[in-house]
Order: sequence, then structure tokens, then C-alpha cells
Amino acid sequence: MSLDLTDYAALSFDCYGTLIDWEAGIAEVIGPWGRAHDPALTDEELLVAYADSEAEVLREHPGMPYPEALREAFLRMGSILGYPVTDAEAETLGGSVPDWPAFGDSLQALTRLKQRYELVILSNVDRAGFAASNCRLGVSFDAVLTAEDVGSYKPHPANFDALLTQAARMGHSGRLLHVAQSLFHDHLPARRAGLPGVWINRRHGRPGWGATPDPGATVEPDLEFSSLDAFVSAVDVAFADAP
Repeated sequence: MSLDLTDYAALSFDCYGTLIDWEAGIAEVIGPWGRAHDPALTDEELLVAYADSEAEVLREHPGMPYPEALREAFLRMGSILGYPVTDAEAETLGGSVPDWPAFGDSLQALTRLKQRYELVILSNVDRAGFAASNCRLGVSFDAVLTAEDVGSYKPHPANFDALLTQAARMGHSGRLLHVAQSLFHDHLPARRAGLPGVWINRRHGRPGWGATPDPGATVEPDLEFSSLDAFVSAVDVAFADAP
């Protein structure tokens, strides 16, 4: 391992893609829509088409509430693919965040990690959306930073500046470890901000980037695990071996 996991006092988490299965949630809406226009379209193809549209919207409109960004991204994706998206269909995606499922290992993993670390959320949603998702996660986080709080969306550097400020406020400067799935939204900007990172590679064994855009640059997180459960097991071993 390139990191001693016992050196850290706090973990910051991306939520959507890492703790909440946003690909499943988005596909639940755009999959049936896409196949109504072309039965051959797969969820993966639609997620790839969606990824760039959402990233573009978030970059162009950093202050836009996330439900509105979801609606706009769906409309843009439809325009690119050449299939109409009705207002009702766009509204369905915009209101879907509370319905997105948690990954099967999230609740137990967070419960175990909270015994050793303070936990922070750095998420690309609004406060109401995260509050709904947090009901699925079942853990009380020590701090929550959303795009609504910061006024921009990851991968903007301001989001990671806010995270570092929060860590300092909590007394954890230099002892914060960022845990996330997305190289584009999280690991590349976190590395540029000087934050060490753990990659929860939820898409291991599957080619491509899915709903997450290509990072566009090489980034190597300090540690990589295929699940949160595997990460927690490594944490337990590290603390068990600590002097």
C-alpha cells in the first residue's frame, strides 16, 4: 500500500457513483425512454451519451439547482441523439434523485468506517437531494458539502477548496483522505488540490466510463478497491497491524 490508512482522521466521500448507484437511478428513467425510440439502445450506450451532456450543463451553469441540471442534461442528450424528450420525461429525471438506490455495501461500510474516522460528504447535488439519499445510507455524517453550498459543481477547484477548508475547521488538515468512484469529478481535481485518494472502482470489469466522463488526463489514485467492503477490510487490517 502507498498509504497508511491509520494516518487519517477523516474520510471525505463522493456520494453519487460511490455510495448511491446513480447509474442505476438514471438508467431507470432514460433506458425506457431510449428504447421507445430505438429498441437496440442499451443502458450503457445511453449513460455514455448522458455523461457529456450533464458535465456540460454543470460546467456552464454552476449555480443551477441539480434537479434543473438533470432536466436540462436529459433535454440536451435527446437533442444530440435526435429523439425528443418531453417536459414530463425531463421532469421525471429531475425528481428522481430520492429514488436512486444505495449500493449494497454502503450502509454497513459507512457504519464500520464511522468507528474509526469522521465522515464528510462532498457531493454534486442540492441539500434536499442529499438529505433524501442519506435516508438510504443510514449514517450521520460529520459534515456535508453540496454543490448548492459551494456554488459550483465538481470537478471545479472551488469544491475541493471548500472541502479543505472544512477539514481545517474540523482540525484535520493533512489528515483527510478522499474516497470516490469518479476519476473525472473527484480524483483528478482532488490530486490537483493535494488530497490523497482512494478509488472505489465500481465499474471494475466493465469497459468505458458509463455516466462519468473520461477524465481527459492520467490520474493514479493512491489506492484502488472494487467495492467499499474491500476498502473497509483493508482499513480493519491496517488498524489491526498498527503498533
